[in-house]
Amino acid sequence: MAGGDFAASAGGNKEYPGNLTGYVFFTCLIAACGGLIFGYDIGISGGVTAMTPFLKEFFPKVYRQQSGAESANQYCKFNSVPLTLFTSSLYLAALVASVCASTITKKFGRKITMFLGGLVFLIGAAINGAAMNIAMLIIGRMLLGIGVGFANQSVPLYLSEMAPYKYRGALNSSFQLMITVGIFAANLINFFTAKMPNGQGWRVSLGLAGVPAIIMTVGAYFLPDTPNSIIDRNKPEEAKKHLQRIRGPVNIDEEYKDLLAASKESNKYAGQSQWSNLMQRRYRPQLVMSILIPFFQQFTGINVVMFYAPVLFKTIGFGESASLMSAVITGLVNMVATSAAIILVDKKGRRFLFLEGGCQMFIFQMLVAILIWIKFGTDGVGTIPKGYAGLLVVCICIFVAGFAWSWGPLGWLVPSEIYPLEIRSAAQSITVVVNMLCTFIVAQIFLSMLCTMKFGLFFFFGGFEAIMTVFVYFFLPETKGIPIEEMSRVWKNHWYWGRFIPQDVELENKRKSLEP
Repeated sequence: MAGGDFAASAGGNKEYPGNLTGYVFFTCLIAACGGLIFGYDIGISGGVTAMTPFLKEFFPKVYRQQSGAESANQYCKFNSVPLTLFTSSLYLAALVASVCASTITKKFGRKITMFLGGLVFLIGAAINGAAMNIAMLIIGRMLLGIGVGFANQSVPLYLSEMAPYKYRGALNSSFQLMITVGIFAANLINFFTAKMPNGQGWRVSLGLAGVPAIIMTVGAYFLPDTPNSIIDRNKPEEAKKHLQRIRGPVNIDEEYKDLLAASKESNKYAGQSQWSNLMQRRYRPQLVMSILIPFFQQFTGINVVMFYAPVLFKTIGFGESASLMSAVITGLVNMVATSAAIILVDKKGRRFLFLEGGCQMFIFQMLVAILIWIKFGTDGVGTIPKGYAGLLVVCICIFVAGFAWSWGPLGWLVPSEIYPLEIRSAAQSITVVVNMLCTFIVAQIFLSMLCTMKFGLFFFFGGFEAIMTVFVYFFLPETKGIPIEEMSRVWKNHWYWGRFIPQDVELENKRKSLEP
């Protein structure tokens, strides 16, 4: 396992010197901009698919449904396989791309993966903005997905490895903050482009995805790589110089020694696949978390709200302009609440935010379901008065806030900080694959489930929020304030996961710590 476990298991709590330098803050801020492309896409998709000119041109059947020509049922107005494929194809492409990105990240470093992701996303944005048929839309979406897969695989790792451990939570959460900035910007752009008189506002919305792509591509080109990645590519002296630069004028010997120990452990498995290593019993806790955390994150139902927000609000009786404005409001709440997570995550800890956010989401998801049930019942016919609509938006905003300061940032932070170096790239890919697969599933079936389950869909997601909150309470240890190469001790000391850690790990780490 990673170096330094002996001290941890013996009751030590290592504290590497070094504060948050301007250099680290700036590089992490630039890297976090990789979240902009993911957030922009989440926000732009729902707004574009709610625009009448876009529906008329590419999805005329949906246009007839939502205008009332074919169905009066509010729950079923946007139910269309081609429409959901337009949205969900990105996540399927991201799923596949993240597996390829794992190899690139390990062999060539984190920054090259970010650079390539931004470049491919830029091409996809250009194709979508110029789309003349559904085929061009889908091809563009799939290229966007490749970019998202590369970014989501590499950026959280980069942030966790660059950050001083005392600030790792805040700096890694900046990735989720940038996702929320992207969502808010997209919702705001949709609100204005929907009013363009020529009916081509949707092209502007889709084409402007190139802006965050350019920011990510250019930024990644100038970023340094992480010391962990440099040392993993057998450049120890370069890694030491870089570590000294990012930690400032302090003694880095202890942290560097642990990096070397982690690299040495990683090299023991150099001839083996990362994937086969990940399946070893000793990595069972990390494997379970890399699967269940992103699974639960997506089955909170948050993406139903975020990338279908305009469609959702329009479905439950808001006009087109009102639905887009409501999406802007939820996007703003999302962004502000994520900022709160950055302040709280290294003070209150991961478990506190997970548990509080889970309870908050459960309560207000239930209230949303009840309010929709009261107004539309099971036949989906009716309208919503302004006051009632305002109450519904408030409940949705409180639900979004609960996600934004808990499962939103922590769903990326916790997986990226718990993996030892020898499985880090592969395990992060598992996280992204599960995240994208679940996002794809939710995006693909949401409109059909809304038509079939009606208000019960919100009870469905609420059930998952109850389950995941109980899961965190019993099975997720606190990872606040623990150096990333020291993380194995949280599993060793856990009431359940400790049984999966080999008994000889402590003796082995003691031996390594005594080596010159």
